[in-house]
Amino acid sequence: MQQNSVRQSMQQGPVESRGMEVFDQGAADKVLVLSDADRAALAAQASRGLLLALAAQGAMGLAAAVIAGVVGGAAAGWSALAGAGAYFIPNALFALRLAVSVRAGKASPFTFLSGELIKLFATALLLWLLSRVAQDSLVWPAALLGLILTLKGYLLLLMFRKLS
Repeated sequence: MQQNSVRQSMQQGPVESRGMEVFDQGAADKVLVLSDADRAALAAQASRGLLLALAAQGAMGLAAAVIAGVVGGAAAGWSALAGAGAYFIPNALFALRLAVSVRAGKASPFTFLSGELIKLFATALLLWLLSRVAQDSLVWPAALLGLILTLKGYLLLLMFRKLS
């Protein structure tokens, strides 16, 4: 009996039932059409977001290098900077690729996924090269600190309420 009343109210429009809203089927069929100005504004906002994220990650990488340098000496500072760079450089190239794709109007889920995979492999490759090239002077805890703080650069944006 209760199912019939829910079906009837679903046919009539939105209904609140035990804290959950049930919407009519016709509302889901509407298509949002963006003007060229709307698309340009969204592209500009996406580019600003990418640049903000890169700036925050760069700042966190530099902060890690300074902290490691003060606590552990010059070798630790350079190791933290190298660890930060192992993530920052591929991420900056990925952001550049995304920005170009958005500006050209050719951004797609495949563009994002392939870029993300390339970025992850490039980061792993750079960390491996770092372990081979600087194995005698590398301070691993400092390098990992730089890597982790750079990965968490978005925390700066959250702290200063720049991330929506």
